[in-house]
Amino acid sequence: MSVELPLWRALLAYRVLTCGYAVALYVHAYGELRHPLPGGVYMGVLTLWTFATLGRVKNAARCTPAFLVVDLAVAVTGVLLTAVVDAPARIESGAFTLPSIWTAGSVLAWAVKGGWRWAALAASVVAAADLVERGTPSPETLHNLVLVWIAAIAIGYVVEVARASERTLARALQIEAATQERERLARDIHDNVLQVLAMVQRRGDQAGGEAAELGRLAGEQEVALRSLISGTPAPSPTAPDGSPVPDCPVDLGTLLARYASGRVTVSAPGTPVPLDPGAAAELAAAVGAALDNVRNHAGEQAHAWILLEDEPDAVLVTVRDDGPGIAEGRLAAAAQEGRLGVAQSIRGRLRDLGGSAEVLSVSGQGTEVELRLPKAVSEKGRPRRTGPHPATADPRPAAVSPALPRPGTVPVGPVASAVRTEPAGTDAGRTEGGPTP
Repeated sequence: MSVELPLWRALLAYRVLTCGYAVALYVHAYGELRHPLPGGVYMGVLTLWTFATLGRVKNAARCTPAFLVVDLAVAVTGVLLTAVVDAPARIESGAFTLPSIWTAGSVLAWAVKGGWRWAALAASVVAAADLVERGTPSPETLHNLVLVWIAAIAIGYVVEVARASERTLARALQIEAATQERERLARDIHDNVLQVLAMVQRRGDQAGGEAAELGRLAGEQEVALRSLISGTPAPSPTAPDGSPVPDCPVDLGTLLARYASGRVTVSAPGTPVPLDPGAAAELAAAVGAALDNVRNHAGEQAHAWILLEDEPDAVLVTVRDDGPGIAEGRLAAAAQEGRLGVAQSIRGRLRDLGGSAEVLSVSGQGTEVELRLPKAVSEKGRPRRTGPHPATADPRPAAVSPALPRPGTVPVGPVASAVRTEPAGTDAGRTEGGPTP
């Protein structure tokens, strides 16, 4: 239950009770009024308004600003009308206004709805009306006005504090639920995935050769996964020679050069493309995920082309292949199957960076993955990673060319026809021969 709900219930009861009280005062003073008929009409309107709007003061959603304005206008009208209805002698002696203490309920509605600032505004309007009605205010009148003003502001402040506390509590409950789910997943991962990775690492070390490289990669992923499920930072990334990765901007072209091989061509500008280390690492990892899809589903004989472009306001990386492309409907099917390769490894990374990723393909004509990262976003850096730095671990076992070719254009090769674009954030997959999660 919301912490505001008791306040709204109390306000509803207050309006009904004070309306009855105001009517009782009017009936009691009827014979002393100068013009009782206009006062009777107003009291009838006040009663109808109070009971007709009971539903408006049940919660904050139904208590709209328009209702508050009209409600305050009803209260102020009654205060000002008192000068016409009541006798001057009674007014000077401090007699109640027509709405009496019902007016405070209108001010309290502003306080509960909008906090202390709204309460101060409504109380000031009522105070001004009271001063106009009294003419020359007495000390008692000023005392009552100050009391209403302070009480309204205090209640408004309490409402704001209660709302902030409710938000904090909701956030704490979310964190608790997330922690419990993390612990459950950690148990499952420890009992299954980590055991398999550890076994692959041991078998790879024992077998030697290419299997040793596979074991090394499995060991790195085991360390990263343990760091992820435990919530502790992974070891600081290091370069291949053992030196730490610098915190200053790094050349994205240098990171992408690691993917170059006999079947992967990398083309980049002749000048460095500096990016924040975290952003550059994530972008390079997204490119690696796209190349993994090409290798796994377009076959080892498929060719891929990586084009790095340094635009004035963004960095654009395009990965194209000459595979069979993505069949119609395959992306939606991958989303239903829960496959997260393209959705998280590619689109998820770019989305977290503040960029975008698009997959364009036609069945039988290859696939193109376009990664765009605004420079204004990349300069802000990335949150702390809990896995291995993509710039430090060999992203794939393919051979690496000794030097990065830097022509001005992408080498001529089969180009995917773009007839379908999948928005970033949608799970993507690929049929046989195309990228898959």
